Amino acid sequence: MTRLELVLLFILVFVLAVGGLRLGWRNRGRRQGEIAAPPSEPADFGPDLLAPLTGLYVGSTYAGQWQNRVVVHTLGERAEAVLRLSSAGVLIQRQGSPSIFVPVADLLEARLEPALAGKVVGRGGLLVLRWQLGATDLDSGLRADDKTEYPAWVQAVNAMGAIAHVSDRGTNVDE
Repeated sequence: MTRLELVLLFILVFVLAVGGLRLGWRNRGRRQGEIAAPPSEPADFGPDLLAPLTGLYVGSTYAGQWQNRVVVHTLGERAEAVLRLSSAGVLIQRQGSPSIFVPVADLLEARLEPALAGKVVGRGGLLVLRWQLGATDLDSGLRADDKTEYPAWVQAVNAMGAIAHVSDRGTNVDE
């Protein structure tokens, strides 16, 4: 084989690989068509309860399935992001992608994880929010620039979620 033939073969294999990846992403989106669209950002999000957290939004997965990325409604797109918390809920403002708004009533929990959506960073490296989107529970992760803010975020989000679920049911969360 000549050098030209090898180069052309390499280009062909590369194009086929990229095409396969695109096809897989599109088919995954079709299979996830039952997932509701996220609510739009409210006009009055309200004042921040904590200092905004900057970092990398790593994506969303089905709850408890850290590698099963959700791609519909741009939830699978990684982007630099700012995480904001107010009494209305959590707002993930992503650069180059639409913002994701999680109403306080849909927040289930916040925790630290080592990995999500194919991003592995080590113990406690990601702030993961579990939330409900329609009938589907999702995990969305952020790798923050300042990880010392994680404990305050976990505590505040979990407190807000507990309060929201108590007021929804009118009972104690431990029941």
